Amino acid sequence: MLAIESQLAASGGAEISDGFIPLIDMKELQGPHRSEIVQQIGHACQHYSFFLVKNHGISETNTNNILGTTREFFKLPEPEKMKFCTNDPNKSIKLFMGFKDEIQNVFISREALRFSTYPFEDYVNEWPANPPSLRKDVMEYCTSVKRMELALLEAISESLGLEKDYLAKILCNHGQKISMNYYPVCQEQDLGFTRGVRPHTDPTIITILLQDNVPGFKVLNNGKWVDVVHIPNTFVIHVGDLLQVISNYRYKSLHHQVYVNCEKQRVSVASYCYPSPDTTIGAAMELIDDEHPAIYRDFTYAEFYEEMWRAAVQHATDKRLDTFKSSVA
Repeated sequence: MLAIESQLAASGGAEISDGFIPLIDMKELQGPHRSEIVQQIGHACQHYSFFLVKNHGISETNTNNILGTTREFFKLPEPEKMKFCTNDPNKSIKLFMGFKDEIQNVFISREALRFSTYPFEDYVNEWPANPPSLRKDVMEYCTSVKRMELALLEAISESLGLEKDYLAKILCNHGQKISMNYYPVCQEQDLGFTRGVRPHTDPTIITILLQDNVPGFKVLNNGKWVDVVHIPNTFVIHVGDLLQVISNYRYKSLHHQVYVNCEKQRVSVASYCYPSPDTTIGAAMELIDDEHPAIYRDFTYAEFYEEMWRAAVQHATDKRLDTFKSSVA
């Protein structure tokens, strides 16, 4: 095991059948061991495309509240939830329902409420009024996640050898979205052709995922799909498409999927870190040289967003970055 992996193991990382789950102690980012933790984060991003964090500053009450609110929302009567169902990609709040994927011949058994959250004053009145606790719980949760996100972005910037505020500057005036996800119990005889989420990468810089204790989240590790075990009071942080571009392919976007469970319902909450539409995305100049030419050309997030939806319609989300590859790559 590499020295850095040994350090990660000492911090409580978990062995899995086909690899290792890196666990980062965020408390150490504020102390004399910051450089070691930054190095661990860089190693995890480069070799695993994800890591778990503990001592992140978000209270257990906060996480329990948002997971509980998620369960309550998806227990609402169908007409109440369907108010948020739309095919308009420009809507700031929308409900996604289960559907049959005719190409892969599987049923996607997930309900998800995805909505913009930041700045709160722009969006809070669009959020569901039921359950009554939702707006309060979302604001408290997203405020805490925002602080954690900034600390992680600073550490990731440093891990790439960039200025601490490099990613923060790119994300000036950026938004925030979350997805509250519900995976119903699946009949055992249907498990073979039912999925929670198909294999994909996220169109983000990073994604911050809060899971409950029901298994199902899988990542691609050394060519094999492996479970990310639930560790209490941790979050999963994973690399998104835009960080893959900014890092000039040093950090690769995480391929992941979700399996459903035949015994228990599952909920999760994902927070997406993305820039404003007019932001230009491209490889950091410090990461480009004769031996490492830019893999992707510069593009705006608005261009990427349009391509993201086109690729989704064509069930080709794993190819959405191909459009932006540089001619010299």
